[in-house]
Amino acid sequence: MQEILLALVAGFLVGVLFSAIKLPIPAPPVLSGVMGIVGVYLGGVGYQWIVARFFS
Repeated sequence: MQEILLALVAGFLVGVLFSAIKLPIPAPPVLSGVMGIVGVYLGGVGYQWIVARFFS
């Protein structure tokens, strides 16, 4: 839970900083960005599961 809160605070601070210096926010569109992150996470978990299931 602490990692989630730290990531949220860091993201918030980056958003504030980029907005203050008039730069575009370094994030993809909301839904597609979240789905991309979920896909990367599921791919990593899936790889670990496949390796543990078939190659151990």
